[in-house]
Amino acid sequence: MFRTNNEIKGVGCGHYRTNATYEILKEQNMSNHKILIAYFSKTGEQYGVGNITEGNTAIIAKIIADKTGGDLFEIKPVNDNYPKGYTELTRYSKVEKQQNARPEIVGHIDDFDKYDTIFIGYPIWWGDKPMPVYTFLDSYDFSGKTILPFATHEGSGFMGTQGMDKTGAKVLRGLGIYGHVAQNSHAQAEQQVTAWINDLGY
Repeated sequence: MFRTNNEIKGVGCGHYRTNATYEILKEQNMSNHKILIAYFSKTGEQYGVGNITEGNTAIIAKIIADKTGGDLFEIKPVNDNYPKGYTELTRYSKVEKQQNARPEIVGHIDDFDKYDTIFIGYPIWWGDKPMPVYTFLDSYDFSGKTILPFATHEGSGFMGTQGMDKTGAKVLRGLGIYGHVAQNSHAQAEQQVTAWINDLGY
């Protein structure tokens, strides 16, 4: 089990370890876990940020990968028919949600079993995860693994989407972050991500 910063104390002296020692311990903790960061993200016109060339969730996923050393896997539909315009995208994704669709996604992680910690990221669409994320969740056995959800939004929060208990995994507290923060305030986004993963011991 990981220890938080407050729990890591100097042996035999009662003093907290130095920041440098804590960073070494954190790296040792992460080296004991094989981490995957799977994420779905969209470019084009997005609410609150206009037309973007890198998705809000992708930005957060890359920060997490940088902080944890985990492997990145982008959840991408084989047939990407999502409109670039925001209004058209909301209409399309609403129909997809109503149909409970499972769009085929690109690629398969053959060595998925080696990962014990899975960060799963997505934007909030119609109070839910985008349907390709469900395809990803349906494609693998998460039994015995740990899931850490993260989501980008513009005020809705998680909307209950972090509940993934049916996967058989242990689901830890997730991170909800504003899309405009991810897109326009990298330092603030990095600070929020760092605080979250450190608090959870990663």
